[in-house]
Amino acid sequence: MTAAGSLVGRGVRGVAWFVRGVLREDAYERYLEHEASHGRRPTDPGVLTEREFWRDRTDRQDHAPEGRCC
Repeated sequence: MTAAGSLVGRGVRGVAWFVRGVLREDAYERYLEHEASHGRRPTDPGVLTEREFWRDRTDRQDHAPEGRCC
C-alpha cells in the first residue's frame, strides 16, 4: 500500500470512529470496557448481552427521555 493510500485509510477509519461515537453506536463497547475495568468479563453473570443492553437502554429512554426531541 502506498503512503497516500495508508493516509486515506487512516482518515476514513478516523471519520468512522467519530461518527460511531456521535451516534452512540459504540455504547455497548464502552459498557463492556466499563465492566472490564471492574474485573468482569462479558460471560460473567450479571453482565448484559448486547441484545439485553440495547433493550434496557431503549426501555430507559422511553420511560425517562433525556435530551431527545421526540
